[in-house]
Amino acid sequence: MALNKKIAIPLALLIVAVSVGGGWLYKKGWFKDDGDGHSKAEHAVKTLYTCSMHPFIIKDKPGTCPICGMELIKKIDGAATDNTTQTPEQKQQADMLGHVSLSPTQRVMANVATVAAKQSVLSKEINAVGIVQYDQSRQVKVTAWIAGRIDKLHVNTVGSVVSKDKPVAEIYSPDLLATQQEYLLAVKSKEQLKNSPIPSISQNGDGLVSSAKQRLMLFGVKESQIAELEKAGKPNIRLPIYTPLSGIVIEKMVQQGQYVNTGEALFNVADLSTVWVEIEVYENEFPNVHVGQQVEIRSQSFPGKPFTGRISFIYPFLDPKTRTVKARVEMPNPGMKLKPDMFVNAIIKVPLGSAIVVPVTAVMDTGKRQVVWVESSAGMFEPRDVQVGQQTDDKVQILSGLKTGDKVAVSGGYLIDSEAQLKGGSGQDHSQHTGGAKPEAKGQESVPPAKKGTLKMDDMKM
Repeated sequence: MALNKKIAIPLALLIVAVSVGGGWLYKKGWFKDDGDGHSKAEHAVKTLYTCSMHPFIIKDKPGTCPICGMELIKKIDGAATDNTTQTPEQKQQADMLGHVSLSPTQRVMANVATVAAKQSVLSKEINAVGIVQYDQSRQVKVTAWIAGRIDKLHVNTVGSVVSKDKPVAEIYSPDLLATQQEYLLAVKSKEQLKNSPIPSISQNGDGLVSSAKQRLMLFGVKESQIAELEKAGKPNIRLPIYTPLSGIVIEKMVQQGQYVNTGEALFNVADLSTVWVEIEVYENEFPNVHVGQQVEIRSQSFPGKPFTGRISFIYPFLDPKTRTVKARVEMPNPGMKLKPDMFVNAIIKVPLGSAIVVPVTAVMDTGKRQVVWVESSAGMFEPRDVQVGQQTDDKVQILSGLKTGDKVAVSGGYLIDSEAQLKGGSGQDHSQHTGGAKPEAKGQESVPPAKKGTLKMDDMKM
């Protein structure tokens, strides 16, 4: 009996202690279901491990994945997915779900290549087409300043070279002849009246000469011609007509012997030593075009011999049919090699300054955001949201999201993203891959079919 009492009393105390401890754990919720079929007590006792690349692999101890051979990580409970209740370790594990690990063999098979983001000076090249035009500031029309008859033409064909120092035609005009005679009479009267003792009469002679000279100049007579008229003392029957500038006759509108009226055009002359090239720039590129920029002009007529000019004017309107803006390039034309109406190609190099630069193939555009895959450690890739800037043919500026030295995937990025989609995390929008499908029921896991003979059944959670 005494022996039974020695056993019963400690046993009773143990039962009481277990009851009190169990009640306290129950009050704290350790035996309640967390929503995944397991209690907190079960989670505290048993830690499971999974593969970040093959999440259907579940093991109860650390090790390597039987498929890819990468190190297993701790499995995160479904109840710990809320960021507000996750521990730092759980948050780190949740972040790892968006990562993708590739073995050397997988990298070769997926053709994954990486390059380091670097700070570089980027320049954009804008290509445009253009047409050579006449320089309108160097184009004039030779007109008749007085009505009369074209007695002689010194220029008979289009394309002739003319000089402003040599006459292009000679005109006979009765009005001009009468005005010359009036001028000669005024000069004689001035000589006779200048000796008069009456000041008003002596000054009247100067007024007559000045008035007659003004009429001659309005008819297009030069001062040198007036001086020759005064020296000869007799009027010229035919008056020479000069061009305002030297150049090429591009249009001839008169024949010899033809009567013309005042203001009628005789010739159209253009100076081709300088020409305009009107280039067409698309509306998404013209913000990078400015007055004063240097432009390289290339023509199929002169391969390998570029011409250089500068933008002198940008038209303030857009062509609604071609969606382009015209810019005027003013450039010298030595040897008159560039002909009006000739088609040319224009190249504008725009410096974009220094920035972080990566290849264009490294950026995946989801429509809402841009993503690159960064190799955070050997074989481990993580998605990174970036903000892109200007783009050239094969390079793109990264305004934010990357730093110098980050290794980014320039090929195989979409295959990495597909692997991340199989894990349930990706750099791209999940709805674009799932087509808006509803997620699977809580507690269910999607297990891809295993190839026969490649996996052991005890490595999977069935």
